[in-house]
This record gives sequence, C-alpha cells and structure tokens, in this order.
Amino acid sequence: MKLGIVGLPNVGKSTLFNSITKANAQVANYPFCTINPNIGTVLVPDERLNFLEKLYKPKKKIQSVVEFVDIAGLVKGASNGEGLGNQFLEHIRKTTAIVHVIRCFEDKNISHVMGNDVDPLRDIEIIETELILADLESISKRLERFEKSARLNDKKTSAEKHLAIKLKTYLDKGNPVRTLELDTNEKTILKDFFLITSKPILYVCNVSEDDLPLMENKYTKIVNKNFKKNHIQVITICAKIEAELYELPEDDQKTFLKDLGLKESALNRLIKSGYELLRLATFFTVGKDEVKAWTIKSGALAPQAAGKIHSDFERGFIRAEVMNFDDLTRLGSEKAVKDAGLLKSKGKEYLVKDGDIIEFRFNV
Repeated sequence: MKLGIVGLPNVGKSTLFNSITKANAQVANYPFCTINPNIGTVLVPDERLNFLEKLYKPKKKIQSVVEFVDIAGLVKGASNGEGLGNQFLEHIRKTTAIVHVIRCFEDKNISHVMGNDVDPLRDIEIIETELILADLESISKRLERFEKSARLNDKKTSAEKHLAIKLKTYLDKGNPVRTLELDTNEKTILKDFFLITSKPILYVCNVSEDDLPLMENKYTKIVNKNFKKNHIQVITICAKIEAELYELPEDDQKTFLKDLGLKESALNRLIKSGYELLRLATFFTVGKDEVKAWTIKSGALAPQAAGKIHSDFERGFIRAEVMNFDDLTRLGSEKAVKDAGLLKSKGKEYLVKDGDIIEFRFNV
C-alpha cells in the first residue's frame, strides 16, 4: 500500500507526514517547500500480531508495511506546469491511493495560497480539477497514438480505443474516473492507463487543537456533508497534535491521547482507512522462527494468499490449515483450537478471511 499525500501548499501535509513517519520532511510557511517527494515506510500496528508474538515466542515478529509519499503542494494550473505541477502530478501516478489533506483550521500566521479565507470545498475542487485535467491530457495523447496506429483492427487495441473515448467524454464533464461505472474487462484495461483520478481517494480534514476532542468544526461539517453522502471516506486529524505525539516515548503516547480525549492516533486511523479504501485484509503465519502479518486483497483465494509468501506455494498448493484469530484468543492455544475442531483444512476455493492464521501445504 503506497499512499500519496496531496493538497494545496501549507495545509499540513508535511507536518502530518513528519509525525506519522518520523521522517523529518522539511516544513515551512511558503509554497513548494517540498519539491521532491518525501517517502517514509511505516510498520502497520496490529495488536493481533503482538498477541501472536507473546503466544508463540518466535525469534522475530514481522509487520506489514505502508509507504507514505509526501507530494509537493499542488496549485491552480498545476496541469499546465504551474508550481512545477507536471513533475508533482507524475509522482501521484506511482501511488496506490490518494490521501487529500484539506485545511479546516484558521490561523493568521499560516498563509493560504488562495488568500486568507478558509474554504475546504474550493480547495478540494482546485485539486480535483487539476487531476482531471492531467488525466485528460494523458487520454488525449493516447487517442492521438491510436489514430496513428496501424493496428486498429486488432481486438485489444480497438477495446482500448473505445475505453479511451469513453473516459475522455466522462472527464470532459469534470468527473473523476473513480466514479465511472465500468465492466470487468474495462477495469482490466484501465489499469494500463495509469490515470490519477482512477485511484481511490481519502479526504483528511486537518483541524486545530482547539477542535479537540470532537475533531469537528464548521469546515469539517461542510466536507462530511458534501462527500460522505457519496460514500467517500473522510477522516479528521490534527496534524499539530500528531507532531507532538510522536515526540513522546512510545509508552507515553497512549496517555497523551487519552488526556486529549482521543481513542487512537492519526496513523492508526489512516492505515485502517487505507485498508478499507483498497479492500485489503490481513492473514498471519506463525511458528518458532517468526510470526508474520501478510496483506492481501479482500476475497483472495487460498492459493493467491499462498503466492504472497512464495510463488512455489501457489503453484504447488495442496491445502491450507486455517484457524481464526478470534478462536485462538478465546481458547488460548493452538492445541485447544484443534481439540475444539476449529482448525479447518481448506482447499483451492477457500476465500481467506481477515484474521485467518494459515499454514499452507504444497508440493512442487
């Protein structure tokens, strides 16, 4: 999972990035402070893995990872190169999903690229428009190549051209590709188009510490009203508080959050939202050498999950020995799970569930 953090300049992107990755990206009160993208890899916190470590006492614990990319602030005209826009937009194409940070706080000491007025819907529209325009340029160039192609009678090329025309018509109306209904074949073809607006998006409202612990103000209400009804995920964070949080020793962080009336950190909420957004799930492998969390697409079949470990596991898949994490915590040991008849042998058609603990049997 590679999440690209985008937004206008000075909305709190780099502050958020710094706090969740501890990468110390440069933060300043002027546009284009971030020119090259800052990249940070974060271990996915998972209490289930901690439990498995205590139970099995392995030599090592291996967590899943998430990569965050802090992409420089985009501005109006970015698709035409304003503010080094073309360079920044290319960075977004390489991410799995977009985390759009929106300014929902007032602070006269922090300038806004559009002036002093805080207007989250305007800011969202500016970024969305630039991403749509960038995709339109990409699609137009593709259509030009199709016109010069001598292979238009080829079935695959014809299908690609038909989809490109459909996408251009939709984008011309100011719509992001992620909201367009496509059939299975079109979705497969779309992957090769590398369009920015086809990526799932998560809106992150950045509020001031005065809005704690409710994490709500008139601006967040506007964003929620306009986007949650369209089933777009919206979360609220306070980047300034998160920056203070991660300056503390790990043992003190939970106390700090509790004192503020917060249940969990922005990192945890971002990762959970990212998993939901990308429809990801986690299964575990356990043993004396290691306990490990593996990230897969929700609904993956057992052989596909086995392939995450090694291609030989998928190619020579025989069966999967599966127990569920909840059963293990309830009964207290793997032996108790077996004695209760809850360790199941599953074949190639088994859909792996979040929280499954699996041992794969294979023969190559």
